[in-house]
Amino acid sequence: MTVATEKKKARKTTSTSDTASRLRRVHWSTWALLIVILFFAGIRYRLSDVPLERDEGEYAYSGQLMLDGTPPYQISYTMKLPGTYGAYAAIMAVFGQTASGIHTGLLLVNAGTTLLLVWIGRELFGRVAGAFSGMAYAALSASPAVFGLAGHATHFVVTAALAGVLLLLYALETDRVALYFCSGTCLGLAFLMKQPGIVFAFFALLYFVYRKWHRLRDWRYIGASAGAMMAGIAWPFGLTCLILYRAGVFSKFWFWTVSYARAYGTTLPFTMAVQVFRHTALDILRLNGAIWIVAVVGFVVLFLRPQYRVHSLFVLGLSAFSFLGVSFGLYFRNHYFILLLPAVALAAGIAVDWGIELLKERNSSQAIAAIPAIVFGMALIVTTAVQSRFFFAMTPVVASQKMYRANPFVEAKDISEYLKQTAPRGAKLAIFGSEPEIYFYSHLHSATGYIYTYSLMEDQPYASQMQEEMIREVSDAKPDYVIFVDDELSWLWQPGGSRELFFKWMQLYINPQYVKAAQVDIGGSPGHLLGDTARIYLFQRKSQ
Repeated sequence: MTVATEKKKARKTTSTSDTASRLRRVHWSTWALLIVILFFAGIRYRLSDVPLERDEGEYAYSGQLMLDGTPPYQISYTMKLPGTYGAYAAIMAVFGQTASGIHTGLLLVNAGTTLLLVWIGRELFGRVAGAFSGMAYAALSASPAVFGLAGHATHFVVTAALAGVLLLLYALETDRVALYFCSGTCLGLAFLMKQPGIVFAFFALLYFVYRKWHRLRDWRYIGASAGAMMAGIAWPFGLTCLILYRAGVFSKFWFWTVSYARAYGTTLPFTMAVQVFRHTALDILRLNGAIWIVAVVGFVVLFLRPQYRVHSLFVLGLSAFSFLGVSFGLYFRNHYFILLLPAVALAAGIAVDWGIELLKERNSSQAIAAIPAIVFGMALIVTTAVQSRFFFAMTPVVASQKMYRANPFVEAKDISEYLKQTAPRGAKLAIFGSEPEIYFYSHLHSATGYIYTYSLMEDQPYASQMQEEMIREVSDAKPDYVIFVDDELSWLWQPGGSRELFFKWMQLYINPQYVKAAQVDIGGSPGHLLGDTARIYLFQRKSQ
């Protein structure tokens, strides 16, 4: 053996020894965090083929159009900002245009969000609080109570917002203008994912004022730092407006995301909003109550000790603004509560850290000091056990039916497969109902921009105008196929006025020009208009 070989072997031995030593020095909470992240990632992967629901269908179809070179709002009208469409397009470009590919991408996004929260918790309260915050978020964000396995825009809002908040914390420590700008950029992207994301930008600006209160008279400093952050917040939306203007769809974009969105956000009566909130909150607590109880302890702890009290306004402010985001429009849908989960998870991490530190101060043994972590572990086990059938036993199809009950998401995939096999390439499709996932699955373009029909049924000032526009677009396009979704949940139809006239037109349009090609019965017994049960009907244009 040569001297060189001996040295190489010695370096390898030393390197292996150093690696083993570093692994031994990794804190136990980090190992626990890694196990929890992988555990819930495994659940997400097992159920990654859950059929897309309609919001996912909207994002997937719009992302698909973007990949094909068609700008948003040209043949797909929705009130949401286009950031999530871009996120979907990126995910599908990597993982493929399937439900499984989309949910695999979401798995990685969720893991990244968890790590961002861990980092924020470590910066403010130490590594134990950060690690347990991450564990709590991984568990809460996977729950069917918040439709956590679906790729809702709120997931992407939270990812961008937490990145912005973390960069803000670094900027506040270093006063680097570039970090303020990058923080603002991430917060601007959170808004671009969905309108309620703007609440995190307001939180960040107010937290900046709170932390830099003593320097508010220094206009040069404030102009540079706050100005950089606000410029970062503004430019993603400004650039988006410019791109859409150049694409010729700005007027549609503005109408749907501003004018109609404003009308949509004021249609629900307050008394009904309270009932919806109560129902949704009880549903979430029923499945995740054990972790929420730990979080309540964490919120109380904020006022008990100086090391927590110093950052209490951060946690309370984040919680308040997150809840404001949940409350947009007062609809309180389950997945809206994803916006609140980082604050709740952070509070849970604080509770565990406080318990461990309290026992350590009383000179308790390591075993006794670990009791708070064990209690949290028990809460995690209880939460998982309550949802165990969903997590471990249900197939993707059954899981979809369990989460969405009488919504036709499984049936939409079935009818899409028939279309995909029989429809010629380039055929046009019109769907009477709110199931844009059919466009995505079938790879057919819509004959009308109205990929949702909810707006046509609502008591809002644009309803009649929208009905007339959809009638005109469908009539002019003469689609090769027409689908009627005879499911109340795909319409939320109401009797009276122009709504009944629209349904009469729809039947008069379909009957003489189309022949029924297929139908799929919808499970769950939702309300319906035709026949003896709810169905998805597929009609093909008669040959001329």
